[in-house]
Amino acid sequence: MSEQPKVRASASAVSDYKEILKHVLDNRPSGTRQRLASALRKNRSFISQIASPAYSIPIPAQHLDTIFHVCHFTVEEKRAFLDVYHRAHPNRRQRLTEVPRTRTLTVTVPDLGDKRKNRAVDDAVADFAHRLGRLSDDLLS
Repeated sequence: MSEQPKVRASASAVSDYKEILKHVLDNRPSGTRQRLASALRKNRSFISQIASPAYSIPIPAQHLDTIFHVCHFTVEEKRAFLDVYHRAHPNRRQRLTEVPRTRTLTVTVPDLGDKRKNRAVDDAVADFAHRLGRLSDDLLS
């Protein structure tokens, strides 16, 4: 019987952090959900499920860095999200830094003469850089 309130609190916290993600997605440019789905290598319906407070399915911890990156969470949004996420999943503590160390590298790519194609190249280069950063984090830890 003492288990029930704990389950409810966790379900409430899950819907709370999903509400934050939904708010962030709703305030980003159109196409962000599709870019997130592509970055996670999932269907767009998966994004709808993880961003909907109505679904109790938790967001897998391994997707958090990608979500923060693709959705361009502000420091405040990320902090609020992580506070609720850790309350919902106290045993899933994951090493996440508040502000990742980065450096800027300028890359020159060809102009393909088409806005959609140029955006695809830009997204591919950004995705590669993000994955490279995650790989180096894994190698250093």
